[in-house]
Amino acid sequence: MSETTSEKQSANDATRDVPVIQVGHSPHIANVSFTSRRMMIDVLIALLPVAAMSIYIFQLYAVKQMAICLAACLLTEAVFVKMRNHSFSLTDCSAAVTAVILGLSLPATAPWYVGVIASVVAIGIGKVIFGGIGMNLFNPAMVGRAFVMIAFAGVMAASGYESMHTGIDAITQATPLNAFKQMGISTSLKDLFFGFTNGSLGETSALACLIGGAYLCIRRTASWEIPAGLIAVVLIMGGLADIMGNASDWTVIHHLFSGSLLFGAFFIATDPVSSPITAKGKFIFGAGIGFFIMILRFFSGYPEGVMFAVLLMNAVTPLINRWTIPKVMGE
Repeated sequence: MSETTSEKQSANDATRDVPVIQVGHSPHIANVSFTSRRMMIDVLIALLPVAAMSIYIFQLYAVKQMAICLAACLLTEAVFVKMRNHSFSLTDCSAAVTAVILGLSLPATAPWYVGVIASVVAIGIGKVIFGGIGMNLFNPAMVGRAFVMIAFAGVMAASGYESMHTGIDAITQATPLNAFKQMGISTSLKDLFFGFTNGSLGETSALACLIGGAYLCIRRTASWEIPAGLIAVVLIMGGLADIMGNASDWTVIHHLFSGSLLFGAFFIATDPVSSPITAKGKFIFGAGIGFFIMILRFFSGYPEGVMFAVLLMNAVTPLINRWTIPKVMGE
């Protein structure tokens, strides 16, 4: 009996020593302190310079857009989660991150209903309908923005008839990319870098995006491979265009600092759910986004391209994960 008891005890000890490995949906984490909530809080902190600059440039218009998106996103998540009979909690801060990014991706003069509809689509269709946090295939904020961009193309222009009565100089101007695409007018690099231009709320200041992006990469909340791949391809393709002399007044640095390229590189493309999980895959993902951005800017009538490029690469993320599976040690 004693031997049998000893054998059972040994078997139980051996069972306890075997690690239990569970594979769930992304984001995959190895450090138990590196939670989804901590990642979302890091993103909100990183967005502070961008939000502060947007408020400095666009004043109450920026506050209004972000407040509308925040309220609409939180309410939408509560309603949709309740409809699925799931427990509702705001402690993960994911809805707040989607709301702030969405608000910063809208122009200052967009009517209130645009932010509300974009928020409903972003949370309801872009996130909850896939299963909630960690299950979405596409970046929720870009799903919402793409919908209103197509549905309300007229009011989504960064400068419209309403902006002529605001008294704020920035929103009475054409965006830098539109000004160059349509009229051949080049914006100074100083204005692009500091953000004294028109555009969506979060895209105007390259400096603010770089500060926030650096914080995310240092905290390892964002994978540096994605913005590195994106920026590298933009520099290569823009540099080749400079050498060919296609647009001497619009250099590769103009491409880098204009539009939502840096905002998208650090805050949108780096979404851990809709981006690849391997280091090689992340670089390929970022490079693909950079490639499509430049193709759209060079050859399409649409002057921007970041939103569509991100959504296109989100769609091929599962394939990139399959193509970049690491080799087993010893093979």
